[in-house]
Parts: sequence; structure tokens; C-alpha cells
Amino acid sequence: MKLFFNGQIYAPHRSDATAMIIDHGCFVLMGSDDELLNGPWPIEQQIDLKGKTVWPGLIDAHVHLMHLAESMAMVDCETKTIKTCLNRIQQAARHTMPGAWVRGHGWNQNEWEAGYGSAQELDRVTAGHPAYLTAKSLHAAWANSEALALAGIDPQTPDPPGGIIQRDHAGHPTGILLEAGAMRLVESVIPAPTHAEQVSQIKALLPELWRLGLTGVHDFDGINCWQALQACAQDEALPFRVCKNIPFDSLEAFIAAGLRTHYGSDHLHIGHVKLFADGALGPQTAAMKAPYQGSSNLGTLLLTEDQILEIGKYAADHGLGLAIHAIGDQANHIVLNAFAKLRAYEEMRGLPQLHHRIEHVQIIEPSDLCRLAKLNITASVQPVHAPSDRIMADRYLGDRSKNAYAYQAMVKSGASFVLGSDAPVEPVNPFQGIHAAVTRQNLKGQPAPDGWHPEQRLSLAQALEGFSIRPAVLTQRGDHFGEIKPGLKADFIILEQNPFTIPPADLFRIKPLAVLIEGMPVYLAEALDGDIIGQLAP
Repeated sequence: MKLFFNGQIYAPHRSDATAMIIDHGCFVLMGSDDELLNGPWPIEQQIDLKGKTVWPGLIDAHVHLMHLAESMAMVDCETKTIKTCLNRIQQAARHTMPGAWVRGHGWNQNEWEAGYGSAQELDRVTAGHPAYLTAKSLHAAWANSEALALAGIDPQTPDPPGGIIQRDHAGHPTGILLEAGAMRLVESVIPAPTHAEQVSQIKALLPELWRLGLTGVHDFDGINCWQALQACAQDEALPFRVCKNIPFDSLEAFIAAGLRTHYGSDHLHIGHVKLFADGALGPQTAAMKAPYQGSSNLGTLLLTEDQILEIGKYAADHGLGLAIHAIGDQANHIVLNAFAKLRAYEEMRGLPQLHHRIEHVQIIEPSDLCRLAKLNITASVQPVHAPSDRIMADRYLGDRSKNAYAYQAMVKSGASFVLGSDAPVEPVNPFQGIHAAVTRQNLKGQPAPDGWHPEQRLSLAQALEGFSIRPAVLTQRGDHFGEIKPGLKADFIILEQNPFTIPPADLFRIKPLAVLIEGMPVYLAEALDGDIIGQLAP
């Protein structure tokens, strides 16, 4: 048994806890220093926390692990000007092997004065290399002429299902591809990394996630990520908790293997079937009930209510829940209509009520918001999107932005919610997500003084729940991990300061001093007291 004492332990069921006992990777007891230091426990090691704060390990409920791992090796295209982005691509092209692709991620045309770039602009800086740059939203891509040619995209190429090839006034492709159907045309000709490379990328990513205080994630990448995660688990190189959601195009493979929602271990288990009901706000492909400001565009609805219902019935018959991407108010309305019918189908067939979820729920009318709780549908939202998207949302939605990123309204409606980052669309740092949830401001404190639509701010306790116990409960593992409580696995982080006592504006600056999973340290910061490091180090 290990006894940690003289700390500030966040355990809502025991708010006065300053000490805790861990045995065999689980929390056993918590209480005051006097209670535990003087108790009859066979303590093998005592660790003085020296007043530091202990929080549960944090769980990001929406990431793209493989994309995140790959993006670490890509050109950072998140720049304020297109010129800066092109300069970075040019530097990368100069150091790229002949014939190899130049890859980048993170551009946002809404930040650039001229808007979208063109294939010709990329051609001038890529020196004959094929180039493919994904947008920050992951719902658009920018390709040069070499990449378009390799993909067979020319003026005669029709828009594929679920995608749009942007064209100029003469009908020639501009190099901008909107949504997965169009992006896949180029992605299908990019040499894929080997399985071994993907496993290596995931293993290299884990220490970066630990360093930020993450002990688990809900992943939304493809079957290649599932295979890489399995290999990591088999190598016993996955001291982490991953809920792996299933891409729709791999549904039959998972059904054939007999895999169901929640099946697996605490380190790797099955989540939901991922569907896309619409696009994204940035490229104006999110499906809206009324047109975007200054246009007649309603966005793009990728699935009908009937299609969602049929897929949902088929998945439910095989024990799989749905996780549906829906951003616009029309998409959320259609998805909730389908879920209402799916709930009736589950009841009629005597099926368990699966833990379905909607990803993003960025714009939703109040009349639909209350249906989340009524239908027991979890809202999986990413608070960091609110300050990041606010200018664009106000520009595209006008007064409707009051119904956007409405997190406190979700709480008040009784809806279940989980919080995430959507990394690499946004930074994976959970403390940036917590900061955004609590302040509704970006890292520069804008908009001052109270944030964007401050009535939608979450409390710090709500934000912490959304990044810890709630994601665990959604995956039916709330009695395994997710909070500091006797009987649960000892996943926790040690912080220098108590986040509840610092200014909310400083929450994003928090850097964990230590991260432990099942009581074993996976990350120890150099800033941690040397004697504590000595006691924690395996």
C-alpha cells in the first residue's frame, strides 16, 4: 500500500480529503492526514504531496489519434496569412525527398484576407512535389496541380458523393476539396504509412498526451488506428485508456468480428459507429435551417433522417450505438428525429437503450436542445471551438450565434454531456479546453471582459466532470475509473496549484507535475520536487 498525504485531493464524495491510500493500482481509502497516517493500514510507502493538488486523470472525449500523430510530422499551416503558410510549405519542399509528398495541416481560409488558396499558388512553392494540406476543420483540403493530376481530378471529374470539388468560373478545379468524399480522391493516392510506422507514431504520441494530463481519449479515426492500438496493447505499450469509435465504412468488419459497443478492456474498448450528418461551419457545409448570412446557402446534409434510422436499426441489432457528427441546426434536428424513431425501435425489439451520442452539437435550436435529455442522447462537445470559431460564427450566423456552442443551456436542459478537443482540429491540451469552457475566451483573453455569450460558460466543476468522470460513464466504465473514489483505478494527476483557487484566465497555463495510471507514473515533470520524484519513480 502507498499512502499519499498533505495534499488537496479533488474527491467530491469526500471534500475534506488530504490523504489517500492506493493498493494494487486502485484507490482504497481517502480522508484526512490524521485518519490515514494513524490508521492500522500496512503502509509500505508514504509520499508527502507538500500541499499539491490531486485531480483525476483527464479524458478527452473526441480526438483523432492517427491524424494527431501524423500531424506532428506535418507542416504547421495554422497561420495568420496565406503568405506565411506558403513560405513554410516552400521550406518543407526544399527538404523533401524527390517524388515525396509535402503534407501540411491547420490552414483556415477565414483567417486569410483573400480566403481560399489555389493549386497554382501551391505549385509555385512546391518544386514539382505533390502537395496536400488539410484544413484546421478536417472538412476541407488544399492540393496542388501535381496532386490533382495524380488523383485524376480535372474539369470533367464530377463531384463525388459526400464531397465538392471547388471550381473557378471556367469550371477548372481550384485545388480546394470540400468534405470527405472529395478529399478521399487525393488521399487515396497518397502512399499510406505502413502498419509498423503507424504503431510507432501512436507510441510516440502517448508521452505527449500524458504530459498534458490525459490518461484516456475517445478516438474517431479509421480502422488503421484500431489496428495500431491493438498492436500497442499486445506489446503492453498502451498504459492509456482508449474508447475506439468505429468508422461507418468499417462497420461490416466489426459486425463480422462480433464486436459490440463497450466490448474490450479498460485500456482499449469499442465505442460507437461514427456517421456524418453534415459538414463544418468554416466551409459553410454545416446543414442549416436558414441560409448563412448574406447568401442562399443552407450547407450540406450528408444523411437523411431515414438513412440514419436504417443504419441505426442495423447497428442496434448488432449491439452498436451511434455517434453522429452534426454541426448545423438542421443536421441536429434531423439526427434527433432519427434518434427518436430509433429509441422506439429499440423498445419495440426489446433491445437495450444504447448510449448514442451527437458529436459537436454546435448550433441547435432551444426546442431541440431539450430533446437530448428526453431521448437520453449524450452531447459530445468541444469547448475550445467556441472562442476559436466565435468571429466566424457571428459573421455566418448573425443573431443565431446565441444558439451556438450553448454548453450551459445543455446542462440546464438536463442533457448528458462529455467534453473533448477534436484534436488535431484544435489543440489537444485539456487545460485549454477547460479554460475555454469556463471563460468563453481565447488565450489572449478575448472577448473581454466576460467572454463570448458568457451565459453559456460552464463552472470549473462542470468542466472537470466533462473531462473525467462523464466520458468514463458514457463508456460504461464509470465504476472502473474517471474519479478519485475508493474501488476505482488510481488514474490521477498532480498539480502545483489548485485550479479552483487561481484566476480562471490562467487555467490554460496549468502543466501537470505528474501523471499516474493505476498508481504507476507515466509522466514526471522535472519541476516536480526531487524527493517526490524519487518516491514515485518505478
